Amino acid sequence: MTDSPFILKIVDAKYIDGLTLLLKFNNGEQRICDFAPLSNKGICTKLKDLSYFKGFKLDPFTVDWNNEIGFAPEFLYEQSVAY
Repeated sequence: MTDSPFILKIVDAKYIDGLTLLLKFNNGEQRICDFAPLSNKGICTKLKDLSYFKGFKLDPFTVDWNNEIGFAPEFLYEQSVAY
């Protein structure tokens, strides 16, 4: 039997302040992600609206904003710092 590949997921997210979330990954790590640098282009400029930003939800793999904006968990892991 072959081992299944590990799929990184975000299992919890909490708003900290500004455009920052505390993300908990299914590998047990918690990391702080600042979305400000990501909010400067295209549809991601919507994240600058704090009420929109705080309205994130978790989907089965990552954080999501109104089914419009989502980032791969691997990308968010690379963009974040250990908590």
